[in-house]
Amino acid sequence: MLIFARNRIIIMAEKIPVELGTEKIGTLLRQYAVPAIIAMTASSLYNMVDSIFIGQGVGPLAISGLAVTFPLMNISAAFGTLVGAGGATLVSVLLGQRNYDMAKKVLANVFILNVTIGVFFIIFSLSFLTPILRFFGASDATLPYAKEYMTVILLGNIITHLYFGLNAILRSAGFPKKAMTATILTVVLNTILDPIFIFVFDMGIQGAAIATVLSQAVALVWVFRMLSDKSRVLHFSREQFSLDWKIAGRSLSIGMAPFLMNLTSSLVVILMNNQLRSHGGDMAIGAYGIINRVVFLFMMIVMGFTHGMQPIAGYNYGAKLYLRVVEVFRLTVFWATLITTLCFIVGMFFPEVAVSLFTRDPELKAIASRGFRIGVSLFPIVGFQMVTSNFFQSLGLARRAIFLSLSRQLLFLIPSLAILPGFFGVDGVWISMPVSDAIASIVAALMLASLIRKFRAETALQNIEEEPTPNPVTRNP
Repeated sequence: MLIFARNRIIIMAEKIPVELGTEKIGTLLRQYAVPAIIAMTASSLYNMVDSIFIGQGVGPLAISGLAVTFPLMNISAAFGTLVGAGGATLVSVLLGQRNYDMAKKVLANVFILNVTIGVFFIIFSLSFLTPILRFFGASDATLPYAKEYMTVILLGNIITHLYFGLNAILRSAGFPKKAMTATILTVVLNTILDPIFIFVFDMGIQGAAIATVLSQAVALVWVFRMLSDKSRVLHFSREQFSLDWKIAGRSLSIGMAPFLMNLTSSLVVILMNNQLRSHGGDMAIGAYGIINRVVFLFMMIVMGFTHGMQPIAGYNYGAKLYLRVVEVFRLTVFWATLITTLCFIVGMFFPEVAVSLFTRDPELKAIASRGFRIGVSLFPIVGFQMVTSNFFQSLGLARRAIFLSLSRQLLFLIPSLAILPGFFGVDGVWISMPVSDAIASIVAALMLASLIRKFRAETALQNIEEEPTPNPVTRNP
């Protein structure tokens, strides 16, 4: 039995990575993306559930207070992604190279770094929570709601970081369905616990935060058990459980792109909240909170596709199968564009229906509906830009991924937010989004073209090297 068990582990170690380089790309993308899409959609619904229950059960000012917390939550997510996304990319590339011991080392480093960074983030954020929220756009009316919610969320910060980081590793290790199950588990639990804490226990917005942390804690225990199973190729190992600074540096450099993207997202939301408060008041901030939740649902579906693409692209890039890398990119762009086009249709033709899920307040509904229409006016092109940015990250091309991640928000969106509201008021805030989308997509297309040319040159060279050399001894009669 022992010999059989060892053989089975060896077979598993060979089977899981190799299929990424041999199976049809369409089949692989379906196998990896569908669970990721379900997981990411569930994750988005997870956030929407909080907003819906808070909006309907606590009130419109609570929605505005929740919107004020978005920058701090994005910063928290940025640090989690810094570790988790980089580690997930390294794991998929290492599996492509069949370097299983190093992949285990990466897993251990993801755990250690998440805990370490999480502790420091909690201490700093709780120490300066009130001035931070004021800076993010909180008014006297919305500060109590924002502070109640974020205090609980921050206390559970390590749980959140570990859950998202380890779940990303589980997906990259060849278990997308299990990663999906973990995310669905959090949504189901949160949906059950939210009304209990908000309505039954009468805990308001604080109850929603408690439900969130408890749901993630349960899912984290389940993910940790999966990654502790020694019969799997990738699992926690005592021998590998130490911080390796070289691995940490490589992981953090790859994760720097999504980290900076989330960080600049926070800067964008801070500027947006302050511009909205100046030109439209607390209700305008609440409107943005609603728009953000709805758009986030569609963006998470696109992210599901990019998460499905990541292990396939990373493995085949590591194996130098460039045609397969290009094929998975093209297929992912097609589906991502379809999803962002659906968001465009909802925002342009049915915004009132979407907004009504969150609030019954007529003023808030009117502001949010107008902002939704303007904000998604060029949304069909966003899918391409998102996939391209994540494509460079999936290949471990950190510098280019960082630039693309920053270009839309830091180089284009922030200047637009600073300038356009001065001319168009609240509408200028909404207009800044399609303007930045258009410019960022053009930049992404130019950078992608250069990479595709390189892949074609490498493939042509490989074909020349594989051509059989004529035998000089053999002569034609």
